[in-house]
Amino acid sequence: MRYAVSMPNFGVGLDAAAVGDAAATAEAAGWDGFFLWDHTLAFPPGPVDLVDPWIALTVAATRTRRLRLGTLVTPLPRRRPVDLARQVVTLDHLSGGRVTLGVGLGSMPFEWEYGGEEPDPVVRGAMLDEALEVLTALWTAEPVRHEGTHYRLAGPDGWGALHHPPPVQRPRVPVWVGGTWPTGARPLRRAARWDGVVPMRLDGRWEPSDTAGVAALVRRHRGFLDGFDVAVPGESDAGAGGEVTGAHAEAGATWWVEAVHPWRFGYTDGGPWPGTAMVDRIAAGPPRAAPRP
Repeated sequence: MRYAVSMPNFGVGLDAAAVGDAAATAEAAGWDGFFLWDHTLAFPPGPVDLVDPWIALTVAATRTRRLRLGTLVTPLPRRRPVDLARQVVTLDHLSGGRVTLGVGLGSMPFEWEYGGEEPDPVVRGAMLDEALEVLTALWTAEPVRHEGTHYRLAGPDGWGALHHPPPVQRPRVPVWVGGTWPTGARPLRRAARWDGVVPMRLDGRWEPSDTAGVAALVRRHRGFLDGFDVAVPGESDAGAGGEVTGAHAEAGATWWVEAVHPWRFGYTDGGPWPGTAMVDRIAAGPPRAAPRP
């Protein structure tokens, strides 16, 4: 089991330098990963500071040496694959091969309306699948020609689009796919085709039985779990032992993703932003499970 923190890319007083500070604190405290949300608006919508996750993660990469870095999750249908491919590879080289790309459909309706994006989740699912095909083709650093329903890539005089250099990581940057449980079977089946799954519940706390269910579904569609990451969401008290995370590890989880978000620490709309409490939880370190006898 490895341990990561996940925090919003918005907050009162948040900027890229503060994200770098938080990542450095996470590494010093013994966490294994540091992930940012990828939203275009704070929520509830209002005058709350918002940072671009890829620029902020670039700062985090310069402040750390071993942390795995990435987004949880990037709504890929509202990103241009050719631009995201370049952003991810640039960060992968800067960090020495420490990037994981988390992707999903996106679930905040006002964000799609704000940007005039595709509102139909079925269409967004098709866009996500096709965009992943484009991304992974570009990461080969070979010429790519793609004529799809939603995306087109072509170069001059019959050459394909060329994206160079390839990522540091081979065969490519790991891709984790987000989805809801137990209702979101289709996104979890999609995740089984990639490198990891980032499940979540909308109706309550994540339990070891949820982890076991997700692991079983992925195993059924993938055939095996070796080399596949099951990154489960959780909340633990500062200084806590690893009893809760140990149960998830036994159920099939490979990552515990600590939710460090403002509502957990008592934030209400218009109230004081609990930035100090969020950083204090990161500094307290992960709830590591005891090693098996």
